[in-house]
Amino acid sequence: MKDLVTLTMVEEGIAVLSLQDEEKKNSFHEEFIDQLIARLGELARLEEARVCIFRGLPDVFCAGASEDLLLDLAEGELQASDISLPKVVLDLPIPTIAAMEGHGIGGGLALGLCCDLILMARESRYGCSFMNMGFTPGMGITRLLHLAVGPYVAAEMMFGAQFFKGSHFDKASGLNYVLPRDEVYQKALQLARRIAEKPRPALSALKSYLSLPRRQAFEETLTAETFMHLLCFAEPESSRRIRESYTPGAARKKK
Repeated sequence: MKDLVTLTMVEEGIAVLSLQDEEKKNSFHEEFIDQLIARLGELARLEEARVCIFRGLPDVFCAGASEDLLLDLAEGELQASDISLPKVVLDLPIPTIAAMEGHGIGGGLALGLCCDLILMARESRYGCSFMNMGFTPGMGITRLLHLAVGPYVAAEMMFGAQFFKGSHFDKASGLNYVLPRDEVYQKALQLARRIAEKPRPALSALKSYLSLPRRQAFEETLTAETFMHLLCFAEPESSRRIRESYTPGAARKKK
């Protein structure tokens, strides 16, 4: 089995979770999600880790849900509440840093927004394409994006399925840093080194407290997002839009 997600200790106290599915651009498909959840479980138990950097491919941090996953949602074979990735990340016992060098799309952006510190690249694009496919945003992004970039920018991104370059958020959001792409990881490593100097029990206590608003926001929005999905996926147009967004005119074979 190919390693699509790896977990490595790169320096004392510093772990790096690498999303490296080049073929499918770090999209959420069954094998990728299984490996990601497994590595996150290992990270939660990794006592020598005091901070973890989340890193994707140079051009794509994470592309969000695959066509099959979205169609499973649309056709009722999977419930939005079954997608537990945000909760797993939010519940990690140590601080996390999203080094989003590449594009962050939909659920892939949500994954980054679950981290405690967020770095974006000026050249890369970030946004939510859910509404283009006929259904409302999920994975907690309706609140996570609001907390990261403010309610009005978040509304523009969600209503219009608007993508912005990272430079759009420079000095105009709650993000930590927006840098040239080739500087993002090194800055994340610099931040991680400063955090890794601190004792793990204190880091875990502070992480639990500071992440509480995002954890509460995710739990509150999960019910609302699931209800909106039920309304949207009841319309045949959603499945049609999903198929056309991946391969115009194509129809997926039934499992």
